Amino acid sequence: VLKQKLGFKGFVISDWEGLDRLSEPWGSNYRNCLKTAVNAGIDMVMVPFNYKQFVQDMTDLVESGEVPIARVDDAVERILRVKFVAGLFEHPLADRSLLATVGCKKHREVAREAVRKSLVLLKNEYFLPLDRNAERILVVGKHADDLGYQCGGWTKTMYGQSGRITIGTTLLDAIKATVGNKTEVVYEETPSKETLASWKRFSYAIVAVGESPYAETPGDNSELIIPFNGSDMVTAVAEKIPTLAILFSGRPMVLEPQVLEKTGALVAAWLPGTEGQGIADVIFGDYEFRGKLPVSWFKSVDQLPLDIDANGYLPLFPLGFGLNCDSVENSKQV
Repeated sequence: VLKQKLGFKGFVISDWEGLDRLSEPWGSNYRNCLKTAVNAGIDMVMVPFNYKQFVQDMTDLVESGEVPIARVDDAVERILRVKFVAGLFEHPLADRSLLATVGCKKHREVAREAVRKSLVLLKNEYFLPLDRNAERILVVGKHADDLGYQCGGWTKTMYGQSGRITIGTTLLDAIKATVGNKTEVVYEETPSKETLASWKRFSYAIVAVGESPYAETPGDNSELIIPFNGSDMVTAVAEKIPTLAILFSGRPMVLEPQVLEKTGALVAAWLPGTEGQGIADVIFGDYEFRGKLPVSWFKSVDQLPLDIDANGYLPLFPLGFGLNCDSVENSKQV
């Protein structure tokens, strides 16, 4: 269909070690995996490690006629065509002349704007925007001050990692840069009993919870519960102090009833990347919330997959949901 009916002139490339996954256990009967994939139309194969066996098996398949030489010729023609069009033979190396501009101020301004526009306000009981001149603010949660967690997977490494892994602004950095000079910001990764006992000291709290970085199969999760006891942390703080909860995740997570009940406001920040200042721009009222849910937010994982056209479609938040702070009833969808 792709190459003949649709007339596709490019080439088809496999995923990293993708052919190995065609057999169980992975990597077994590699010769048959290679034969099946190439005859199905794969033109270029990503073989990071097992290249000697690839060359041996591919040669044998062609010599035996199990993979027609015409199929090999077609793959070579497609690959060379793309390389000629791209000018790779005249300019085989990357142009590094603009490398110094990567991550420049203009780039970060665009990234910050993207953060502002992607935030989705899920709940707001006349809580937002926050008072930047409050006397004392409590900020809680590892996600509030972890750039790696803000970025997620495929940042620095394939599966991502925790910490100050690159240049950027964490949520905590952004809060401190936004509030007034007389406002005290108290940060705790996990709220202490002493802090919660002295709850009257705080005007409000910002609790940041979410997932650790992941990519591909290791990120599969059948429960989708907020890790690191995130729901309990939000609830513990919100029972004492008026609380904004911010969820960092690459997908909807289970929002326990007590989280929805106890918090004054709830924001889905997704994985905002390096420019945490974009979050502060919105929660402190310099910009309005504009984000809408790109997927339906389930009540429980038992509902998955959620089909918007199916009978009994009853999500926690429907596709396209998103509040703003200016609505008269404070529950307006935008």
